[in-house]
Parts: sequence; structure tokens; C-alpha cells
Amino acid sequence: MDMYKLIVSDLDETLLRDDGTISDANVAAIKAARDQGVRFVPNTGRSFTSVRALLDTLGLAGRDDQYVIAYNGGATVSNLNDRVVAANPMDYDVARRIFEVTKTFPDTDTHIYTLNEMFMYNPRADDVGYLRTRGADFTVMPDDDFSRFRDLQIMKVITMNPDPAVQRAVADQVMAVMDQQLNLTFSSGIYTEFNPLGVDKGVAALQLGAALGIRQEEIIGIGDNLNDLPLLQKVGMPVSVANGRPEIKAAAKLVTDADYESGVAEMINRLILQA
Repeated sequence: MDMYKLIVSDLDETLLRDDGTISDANVAAIKAARDQGVRFVPNTGRSFTSVRALLDTLGLAGRDDQYVIAYNGGATVSNLNDRVVAANPMDYDVARRIFEVTKTFPDTDTHIYTLNEMFMYNPRADDVGYLRTRGADFTVMPDDDFSRFRDLQIMKVITMNPDPAVQRAVADQVMAVMDQQLNLTFSSGIYTEFNPLGVDKGVAALQLGAALGIRQEEIIGIGDNLNDLPLLQKVGMPVSVANGRPEIKAAAKLVTDADYESGVAEMINRLILQA
């Protein structure tokens, strides 16, 4: 019987509802797993600062033995004082070249994530509303002068537009300019995301596991969207919630009956509490 020691979970539309809240069932199950010595690590495309309220809810805040993986694997931090355990930043010139393409798309905003802040260019009202439900703070760029980032660690660059055709056009143009030398993912049905090559949610999960002495087969990964695919492909027990995309369900060994309302709780009950 496998004994799992680490749960690595996507947040939006996996652990969290559409409005960014978490169900009582998921909270209770995570605390029960924690009480059995199983670590629960949020693995998000967002910043680690946007997860602080959730960590409080889960009883994981302020602990040096608990972690968050942020920026699609760009950084892993301890929950005590946001101590950086691993960082996989993007080269400044790479980020600048991505932005030179993305800023030309009308009605499409661009997020520049540094280690500690998120900046937004050409903000869309629907994106601003989405981010606010998730506690994500950001600074609006007053102009397109990218040199403001020259001395900062850039973690990733993403765009937001709800039109899949625009998402694909952004992706194709950026990847052509960068000669395909980026990690490209899509998330939440609205975001097109660019990370450095070799940086993804799965690589970061295995990095953290290795640092903690936890083997690949002892790690559970759960998600719903395309940026979770590298996570599911690399961990020992890949899980999809019921609302997962077909590609995610195909990569999973377990697909929960429940969606983000209680899919994480169902997974914990089946693989840990009742095992």
C-alpha cells in the first residue's frame, strides 16, 4: 500500500470555487491529512502573496515546514516569512521580448510577475475583477517602459483574453519570436502563460520533494487545467477533479466524482484517510 507524504494541489478551479472561496469539506480534509503528517502544498500560477489568506484558513501559515509553489513553478517559498527555497527566474531580455509582442494585442492585458509583485499592462476590467476575488494585489503600469524591471527577478509573463483564438494568436506569435524556447501553458480558460524553458509545476514539485526527502511515488498531484499537466505527468499519483479538462483526466490515475466543491476532500479521503 502506497503511503503518500506530499499533496501538491492547484488552486483555481481545483481547490477553490469559481468565486475564489474554499469549501468546508476541503478545509477539513486538508487539516486531517496534515494531522497525519502529510504536507499540503498549494501549487499555483499566481504569486505566493495571494495565497496568504488561504494558508491561514488551512492552518498552514507561519510554518517553516510548509510551502507554496508559485508562478507555475517559478518559485517555491516557505510559509514562514516567505523564505525562498527555490527560484527559477526568467531572463530580463526574454521577458522584454515577450512583452514587445503581447503589448501589441488590443483588449488583451499583460501580467509581469516579479518575485514579490505583479504588474499589469493595459488592464481589462474582467481580469481585475477575477484577480480581486483571489486576493491578488497588482500595480498597473502607467506606460510600456519595460526598463523598470531591469533590476528585478522576473518569474513569468502572461496575458489575459477570454477569446481562445486570441490566446492562440498570442501564443503563436510569442513562441515564433522566441524560437519555441519557452514553456507555454494555458490556464483558467483566459490566460496564456510563459515561463522559462524547463520550469513548470511538475519540476517544482519534484524539486521540493527531493529537498524534503520525499520520493516521486510518495507525491500526489491534483489539478484541472493545462498548466497542471506537467504536474500530473511527473508525480506518482496524478489526480484530476471532475471539472478537469479532457487532457488532465487522461493523464490522471484517479478522477474524482466531485468538482472543485469537494474533489480535493474526496481525493484525500480515498488515498489517505481511508487507505
